[in-house]
Amino acid sequence: MKQEYAIELRNVSKIYTLKAKEKKNKKGKRFYALKNINLQIPKGEVVGVLGTNGSGKSTLSVILAGISEVDQGMIAVNGEQALIAINVGLNQQLTGLENIELKGALLGLSKKRIDQITETVIEFAELGDFLYQPVKKYSSGMKSRLGFSINLALNPDIMIVDEALSVGDKTFATKCLNKMKELKKEGKTIVFISHSLPQVKEFCETAVWIEAGKLKEYGPINEVCEHYSDYVTAYNALSPKEKSKLSNDKFDSRVIAEEKKKFWRK
Repeated sequence: MKQEYAIELRNVSKIYTLKAKEKKNKKGKRFYALKNINLQIPKGEVVGVLGTNGSGKSTLSVILAGISEVDQGMIAVNGEQALIAINVGLNQQLTGLENIELKGALLGLSKKRIDQITETVIEFAELGDFLYQPVKKYSSGMKSRLGFSINLALNPDIMIVDEALSVGDKTFATKCLNKMKELKKEGKTIVFISHSLPQVKEFCETAVWIEAGKLKEYGPINEVCEHYSDYVTAYNALSPKEKSKLSNDKFDSRVIAEEKKKFWRK
């Protein structure tokens, strides 16, 4: 991997096994969540990830964060990375404060460093007394606040933000975007996954468009956003029957055929 890249993916595929519809049929279909993804993200780049529901964006995020392994291909990450997504990395039974301490302990941080991180999280998250309540009592917006604030305090080289700003109040989302703009100036690498085209266009320099598990486009932000927007507009203009057919066709293109299954078992 060249040192100028923060992230590099070569022919990366991720395969899931779907549960069979019929109980008597125990073998489910094998399905490409991602297929043959080739991607090189330079250090310090802020890249938006676009794609319709079920396209593979969240699968890409957990692979980039090192939470999930690839089934094919190679991934190289140059630096410490953190995934910021609702519920990811949070223990629902513990309080917000206990989650901060647990995260620090798992990373092997000193008591002094954990105390510093705790102060930063308390200041940024603005959760008040809810910090001392179990996370299972939190709203989605509060979980987003806590998760974002913890990972922000850890100061990773690479931040992967998966729809974490799509819930909760706009004031906190704006606060997070402003903070990420500061990190952008510091040369941090940020992967920003969002359904909000305005947010992506405002914040990112380049964009990755994932569709049906495949890399459709990677390039300048305005260019990719325009192409994606045209695609979504065309899709929304389809009749329900046409939308259903397109969805089924996409799904069928990602299922591994029987003869391919035999190949994968070798």
